[in-house]
Amino acid sequence: MAKAAKSVALPENFEQGLAELEGLIAQMESGNQPLEASLLAFQRGTELLRFCEGKLSAAEQQVRVLEAGELQALPSAGAA
Repeated sequence: MAKAAKSVALPENFEQGLAELEGLIAQMESGNQPLEASLLAFQRGTELLRFCEGKLSAAEQQVRVLEAGELQALPSAGAA
């Protein structure tokens, strides 16, 4: 159960979360883990996937805000 408590801490940023997720995927694909370890890895991977998706969604929303405001005027300014 100590491993389950470890899975609560989320990474500091998207890049760390993605790197950890990729590592878990590689471990699981190797097929060398016992069933319980694979289940814990799957659980952690699900948490990391949600974390990364949340970060990407937030970044996408920021891009939309910028496109609706400042960035939309840049192409016409460069053409003039």
